[in-house]
Parts: sequence; structure tokens; C-alpha cells
Amino acid sequence: MSSSSGDPKPVVTGYPAPLAAAAAYPYPAPPPPSYYPNVAPPPPQPQYYPRPYAAAAATPHAYNPLFLRRLLSVFVALFLLVGLTVFIVWLVLRPRLPEIGVTSVAVSGFNLSASEQQLSADFDLNLTVHNPNRKMGIYYDHVTAAVHYGTETISEASLAPFYQEKGNTIAVRARFVAVGEYVDSDAVKGIRSDQSRGDGSVGFQVSVLAWVRFRSGAWRTRWHTMRVYCDDVPIGLKNGTTSSASGYLVGSTPKKCVANL
Repeated sequence: MSSSSGDPKPVVTGYPAPLAAAAAYPYPAPPPPSYYPNVAPPPPQPQYYPRPYAAAAATPHAYNPLFLRRLLSVFVALFLLVGLTVFIVWLVLRPRLPEIGVTSVAVSGFNLSASEQQLSADFDLNLTVHNPNRKMGIYYDHVTAAVHYGTETISEASLAPFYQEKGNTIAVRARFVAVGEYVDSDAVKGIRSDQSRGDGSVGFQVSVLAWVRFRSGAWRTRWHTMRVYCDDVPIGLKNGTTSSASGYLVGSTPKKCVANL
């Protein structure tokens, strides 16, 4: 059978025929082993592929120091702004502590046993509390009052919490009951010495401890611990005796106290 004149004849070169286009490989194929008659063929070359994007994205990112510095600067500025605002409000309002004084004292059933060093008495005190602030009210909470002689606490009592309007003056009553309270020998000698004076007055002390908070409209301060000291409150015991004596506050009234935070 004769071939068509239009089809060229294949050229004989001694090499394997090339692969079809459908089976072409993107990289050149190595020559056959017969191409190297006297030497070993070279080892296959490694093929490199581009790194996947996901693997590159998994690398941890370093923090930006400039961003951290700016964030810290914002927090410091906010803290200073809040502190400055509170300080300015404090200066404008200028909260003042209340003025407290002892206006009256009534003592009944006062009995001091020197041999047993025991004291019994019933103290009925009236305190005046004045709020000198014209723009702020005062909250009082956890109020505790006590009667002392020297370093000895004779009796203490808890008072009800209350709120005081600005510029207001209120009266607070406190009652203390001591039944067979132990007092040391120095307190016994001191009370006996005070009673030997002409008016038979004994200098007691009154203390008040309370949590206070100032208020002006919607603005409120935090809670502060207020300590009130009323030193040398003279109570004259009737007839200067120690057997079921009664007594009253002597001297000028009210007996002013000192308040501190």
C-alpha cells in the first residue's frame, strides 16, 4: 500500500519517539540509560514547589511596640483626667467634717467597788451633730459610741445609721449601760481622786466611730472612717459618793469634740 504524498515520512534518528502531546510532562524527561554507555546516569534532580500560603500565614506575628505605647498612653491620660476631675470637684465643694458636741449627760446607779474593781452605771448622753456644708449632705453608717475613763472602756453602744441634710443640726441620743465592768486599780484611784474635789465631778471621755460619705446631687464620695473624741467630759456625781450615785454634766455646754478622718 502506498502512502499519501502529503504525509511526511518519519525521520529515523536512533532515539525513542517523543511522547504524545496529551502525555507531555512539564519538566524535560531524563535521557534513557542507553544514552550513558560507559557511566552511570546522574541522580534525579529535586523538584521545588512554591510554599503554600497557609503555612506562611501560620507564622506568628510580632507585636507592634508603637501600638502598645499608644495604648498605654491612652490609659495614663484617662487616669489623669479622672483624677483631675475628682480633685477639681473636691476643691469646688470643699467637704467639711461635722461639728459634734456633748450637750447633756445623765448618770444613774453609779456604783464603784474598790475591792472588786467593778463599776456599774447607766449613762444617758445627748450629742448635737451640725453639718457645716452648704452644698453637701452627709451619710452616717456603722456608728459606734463609747464612754471611757483613761484607757478603760466602761461601756459602748451601736447607733442607728442616718442621713443629715446640708447645713442641718440634729440631736443624737446614746445610752450606755455598764454592769459590773472591770476597771484596773489606776482607774479606781483616779475616779476616787476626782470625786474628792469640791464639785465631785469625774472627767470621762466619749468617743464616736462612724463611716461617713458626702453627697452633692448625683456626686458622692467614697466611704471614710471618722473618729470623734470628746475629752474630759465632767460629770458631777451627787454628794460625791460611790454608792448608787447620780450625776449630770457640769460646766459650759456643749462640750465640743474633735472629729478626724
